[in-house]
Amino acid sequence: MHLIWLRTDLRLHDNTALAAASQRGPVVAIYLVTPEQWLAHDDAPCKVDFWLRNLGQLSQALGKLNIPLLIRHAATWNQAPTVLCEVCRELSVESVHVNEEYGIHESQRDAAVAKALEARGVTFHIYLDQLLFQPGSVLTKTGTYFQVFSQFRKVCYNRLHTALPRLVATPKAQARLELQSDPVPTTVAGFEPPSDSLRALWPAGEDEARRRLDAFADQQISYYKDERDFPAKPGTSQLSAYLAAGVVSPRQCLHAALQTNQGEFESGDIGAITWINELMWREFYKHILVGYPRVSRHRAFRPETEALAWRNAPADLAAWQQARTGLPIIDAAMRQLLETGWMHNRLRMVVAMFLTKNLLIDWREGERFFMRHLIDGDLAANNGGWQWSSSTGTDSAPYFRIFSPLSQSEKFDSEGVFIKRWLPELAALNKKEVHNPAAAGGLFGVADYPRAIVDLKQSRERALAAFRSLPSRQEMADHE
Repeated sequence: MHLIWLRTDLRLHDNTALAAASQRGPVVAIYLVTPEQWLAHDDAPCKVDFWLRNLGQLSQALGKLNIPLLIRHAATWNQAPTVLCEVCRELSVESVHVNEEYGIHESQRDAAVAKALEARGVTFHIYLDQLLFQPGSVLTKTGTYFQVFSQFRKVCYNRLHTALPRLVATPKAQARLELQSDPVPTTVAGFEPPSDSLRALWPAGEDEARRRLDAFADQQISYYKDERDFPAKPGTSQLSAYLAAGVVSPRQCLHAALQTNQGEFESGDIGAITWINELMWREFYKHILVGYPRVSRHRAFRPETEALAWRNAPADLAAWQQARTGLPIIDAAMRQLLETGWMHNRLRMVVAMFLTKNLLIDWREGERFFMRHLIDGDLAANNGGWQWSSSTGTDSAPYFRIFSPLSQSEKFDSEGVFIKRWLPELAALNKKEVHNPAAAGGLFGVADYPRAIVDLKQSRERALAAFRSLPSRQEMADHE
């Protein structure tokens, strides 16, 4: 008997560990419900709900192949070795198969499980699956992990030219086992189920993920570069939640994009090229997580920025979290997040820069808040994005590049369509006034909309001063 331990790889197709396990003989699948671990990692209730809904769909698909799915509970990952060893003993399991996950806790968990299983004569097999390249295989000439995306991408593209990762075969049905699948829980204590309207935006299952991927590749991808920055347009693939949960694989995404672009990723359709570039950013941030583990310990990638004098401003932080900053593009974006579990990528940068630069509030506050609300929350991508916006990270925006919420709003939502959708109280304003109601309405602005909580010009100067006062990296090294 062989065990496939499912984690963030909730799919039947192109699943490396599942395919490998099924080639060895009869397979049983297992999923661990680990609520205290999820809470410790700030996983959003809507994301946990999405996992469970996808697990329910996957259980049915596995059932058609006579692969039972067992559900076991372990409060934290510390209990995973004990729980898995017990299942292996009960079922006389010879080998356990997993797809590799990245992050300090994930690596420690897998090492502990491997050690416990091997002490009992059970082999532990770990596979590259949620990335195109094994972390540690894309390095600089001096053997270090890349810190600059463009250099990393160049090496990756050279590799893809010579060897494109192939899709993995889907397992065939096996002989029926004398083992029933466990019911998949629909809720987990500590995680409030989301609204029906949020669930309706994110239907579960591989069929839905594939439908979105095919529709995007067939109809939208060519317009991706031109439309992806406009939050009122359906310009993005809406696949991030499915990628984060492993309902669709990066290989499937890459193949679909290449198919529309005659196999090219550096020439041809500019939309396809741009989207493949985004897949590479996802890859890059996961490699950063492995190469520079401090970023998964809530540490800044650039150590000199640890000395930044962030403001302790709970009222400003609460106004940002509750979408009442008085800056329409910020508040509309935050309402989108609170109601849908997702935020448009351009706006993620805008609201992050506003929090870290205009409000001078620690990026970790924003990173945590996003993780607690995002259905597509992913440690590597979320941390990478926040550190980019706050100028503390790899390849980050130089500290003096500070997006103005007003100019971003006027440029990317010029008609105010997005703002008015999420802030209906501003519906009566014209397309010029809607970006800055206070300026439009004389002293009071719109009656039920707050005044801006910060002066953009003054707060920009404050941020520049805070960054200029930091020691240089060389000065930091000299003091150590």
